Amino acid sequence: MIARLILLTLALSLGGCDAVTSLMADPKAAQRLADSKAIGSACRHGLRSIEDCYALNERASKASIFDGWKEMDQYMRENKIEGIASKASRGATPAEEIIEEKAVDETSKDKPGADNKPRPKQKPTDKAAH
Repeated sequence: MIARLILLTLALSLGGCDAVTSLMADPKAAQRLADSKAIGSACRHGLRSIEDCYALNERASKASIFDGWKEMDQYMRENKIEGIASKASRGATPAEEIIEEKAVDETSKDKPGADNKPRPKQKPTDKAAH
């Protein structure tokens, strides 16, 4: 009876301990949160807005990105560090160029004096009706 009481007391006291809960946490989840925080810090140092940072890193945790961005902002203000503008932007995509090709008969291209305009299609005639 006393052993059960001691075990229950020990379990309840260790349940709130941060050391025990951190040992039970998934290391991959902790790594993803740390990566998200680093992404936020890099975005702030690279003079990106927090919205741009969210848009460029959709898979990362927004809360962790914000924490990293905020910590870096505070650090940069305290130490009077200027950010470095990034030279490459992943969001800018080149404009799509549409090229229309005209159907030209290959044999008429080679003949001098032949007009290379596409010919209009003729309507099919029903020979059975005649």
